[in-house]
Amino acid sequence: MATHDAWALVCRLFAGGTPILRAALSPREIAALPALGQAVKPTALDQRFVLCPYCHQHRAQVWGNGHQGRTCHCPECGPVDVAADDMAALALDEDWLRRKLRLALSIESRDGIDALGDGVWRLGDSRCSPVLLARDLIRLWREPALLDRVRVAGGPIRVITPKPRETRGAPFGPGVEWLALEDRFAFYGGGISFIAPTGEPPAPQASDPTTPVKGPFSADFRWVTLPEGPHGPIRLTEAQAAVFEALWSFKGEPRTAEQVMRRAGLDSAKPIDVFKVKARDRGKSEAEGPLFAYRALVVVQGRQGLYSMPCAAAATAARA
Repeated sequence: MATHDAWALVCRLFAGGTPILRAALSPREIAALPALGQAVKPTALDQRFVLCPYCHQHRAQVWGNGHQGRTCHCPECGPVDVAADDMAALALDEDWLRRKLRLALSIESRDGIDALGDGVWRLGDSRCSPVLLARDLIRLWREPALLDRVRVAGGPIRVITPKPRETRGAPFGPGVEWLALEDRFAFYGGGISFIAPTGEPPAPQASDPTTPVKGPFSADFRWVTLPEGPHGPIRLTEAQAAVFEALWSFKGEPRTAEQVMRRAGLDSAKPIDVFKVKARDRGKSEAEGPLFAYRALVVVQGRQGLYSMPCAAAATAARA
């Protein structure tokens, strides 16, 4: 029950978008706080006002009581002493929420999070479908252009929002799947799990880790298989896989070496640096294979200093 109450509190804080006084929490919410860990953090509110510590009904102005303490003047209760705990507030770590939702939907880690407006974010793509997170469903009704900005021809959009009080069924038309934050996700083990509707198949997973899933690459980019070449499935190092995954994320668009290596999270100056074969490894398939794949898949515009991977553009076009 504590995890259910913890998730309900996360949804409440996200929907409100503002910190909340600890004194305003229900006993069940307070009991659920230890389960939230890093999801919530202490914060400061306007120290001039406080929720009346006695009735918890009215927001009252705080004054010094002349004895190094504080008191508030509640319109119902009159003067009430204010302790430090009465001023304590909590806020949701929304960066944490967005990261955990991406993990729950298996959104590729190298796809960035884009802020589309106040309270609306594009989390990335899940199963080739753009995923939007919004604080308020009504906002998307009033501004359908927000959906048009991420819409992909022939593909659906997934929209995550807290549940409005009066909405029933599917609030959007065809092509938009609504995921109610409270119902379709849950707090579990310090993270967030996705609750798929009955009958929805699990995400496809290859039994053979070398199986091409993203163009010639395996699901984790640690293997690449080319139709021509003497090497068969080519095993990549972590750095080599990161470079290929970065180039794939740009969907075939040319990028500078700096952009590619920054997206890959590597310190090397150029993508080729992690594919170079050392003298002692020349002739070894495990060392020559990644370099062969790099030369076959990556287009380098030397004069402009740009790098691209055409197979990523072809895969994007096929999905559209």
